Amino acid sequence: MKVSSNTSVSMPVKNMIGIIAVVASGIFAYTELTARLTSLETSRELHQADLLKKSEQLPTDQEQFILLEHIAGQVEEIDEEMKEMRNNTVNIDMLIKNIDRIRNDVEKLKDKVRANGSQ
Repeated sequence: MKVSSNTSVSMPVKNMIGIIAVVASGIFAYTELTARLTSLETSRELHQADLLKKSEQLPTDQEQFILLEHIAGQVEEIDEEMKEMRNNTVNIDMLIKNIDRIRNDVEKLKDKVRANGSQ
């Protein structure tokens, strides 16, 4: 069998229409698949662009962040002062007791000195 440009092929029309229909549906499926992939890729790119845009800090955001850090530092300092003041309260109470005891001792000494002078 020799195949050349003059070789004729006989095929029923029914088979020819079937082949054309299969080829057309294959082309249609490929086109739809390509369009779906393009749509998904575009959606992913837009989503990533939105995430990047939202992750950027605006100057007002940066200023607020700096203010929050400053206020947090002040709160820590105030907390430390409060802890020191708790200890001061204990010390003040002890000093008040000592002053009362010293005052009583001084009154006793005054009484003794007065008693010595009157005899």
